[in-house]
Amino acid sequence: MTGRSPLDDPHNAQFAWARYKRMMKFMLALTLTTIVLVLGWLTAENGLLSIHFYIAWTLGIGFMMMLVAALMGLVFLSNGTGHDAAIDDRMGDEAKDFWSDDPERR
Repeated sequence: MTGRSPLDDPHNAQFAWARYKRMMKFMLALTLTTIVLVLGWLTAENGLLSIHFYIAWTLGIGFMMMLVAALMGLVFLSNGTGHDAAIDDRMGDEAKDFWSDDPERR
């Protein structure tokens, strides 16, 4: 049986998700700033190019930065709230022995 997660408490969950949303808003602003700077640099170095070039760069930078921010934010949310510690580790030390590089532990 798994323990209760701190995210089960509505007050803790509201605080954690508000912090996550605040971080995502900051990362959106940082992403948009990065996109503007990169597109400005590309235009300064190469002059005007095809619109498809700029669309590809914008989507590539934007998608990559927001995906990384979202996934890392979820990792921080899970660990920072204690949700990870609430998971029941049924294998315990047996898993550590299995994945160990030391042949004596296997």
